[in-house]
Amino acid sequence: MLHVLSTQSLLFAAGLRPTPAQATAVSWVLKDGMQHAGKLICSGMGARMDSEPKSWRILADVLYDFGTALEVLSPLCPQLFLEVAGLGNFVKGMAVVAARATRLPIYSSFAKEGNLSDLFAKGEAISTLFNVMGIGVGIGLASTVCSTTQGKLIAGPLLSAVHIYGVVQEMRATPVDTLNPQRTAMIVADFVKRGKVSSPAELRYQEDLLFPNRLIEEAGNVKIGQPLRRVLSPQCVEQLKATFSNEKFLLSRKGNNTYMVLEQSATGEDALRGWLVAAFASEMERSGAGSGDTVLNEAYKRMESVFPVFVSEVKGRGWYTDQFLDGNRSRISYTESK
Repeated sequence: MLHVLSTQSLLFAAGLRPTPAQATAVSWVLKDGMQHAGKLICSGMGARMDSEPKSWRILADVLYDFGTALEVLSPLCPQLFLEVAGLGNFVKGMAVVAARATRLPIYSSFAKEGNLSDLFAKGEAISTLFNVMGIGVGIGLASTVCSTTQGKLIAGPLLSAVHIYGVVQEMRATPVDTLNPQRTAMIVADFVKRGKVSSPAELRYQEDLLFPNRLIEEAGNVKIGQPLRRVLSPQCVEQLKATFSNEKFLLSRKGNNTYMVLEQSATGEDALRGWLVAAFASEMERSGAGSGDTVLNEAYKRMESVFPVFVSEVKGRGWYTDQFLDGNRSRISYTESK
């Protein structure tokens, strides 16, 4: 619907007076151009989309509606037609890449019997059906209440608000079973507080989709993905490697935060081990048992004693632990650091 209205507005800004049917046809041409540049730029952020597919899916729709809004506003500044239209298509190009890239990890969470292709096909069919329905309603609106710019300025924000609200609710209801920083922290925090592990379905409504990088105190306020040279000195690295000699992570306590650096081949289980150490160390600090890196040894011993039961329950609750998606490439190689 919004696409048809925005296309008609662009043609008005260019000095044309198209019918709704003409606007629909020309929309297939106007979607190109600057979109390609936006697609190329957004394509370099794929790792972050794997880590937080739901947040990026919402952002994709916000960007698309923003690009559409620029097109709807284009008749108000016809002298800047190329700039407004180009920026709108650029933003929409980024949105298209983000939306398509996040479909696979979201669909994967529903593929319980290896039926990913079937789910993808059904999802595309539903998307196509509603797109066609939306185009039809958009043509109707463009012929009536939205035939003027003022009408579009009223209907556009309302349609966009309904659209974004629907996407947010859809993403909140989607359980994702892969481990990323936020979900790992939430699993560990629940285990430390209640002694139980929550399933993906139970945690889905607790995820922060707007600020996924928020720190959770009960999980040790872990910051991950920082370059090694920024958080640890060479002397500290050697000391921590001795403490965690058999692990694929390094931990360091600074103030109320824990800095974690993962080795290149670290899995979800390795991340869970590190997060559990951080959570126990933070708990010990709050109880006055020590501070800084001095509590890490005791926290590590405590983690070793409970981890077999913990990881068994994590897997039993449906979490996929073979990978850890941290959204960046800031990992270390022990062979290079020796």
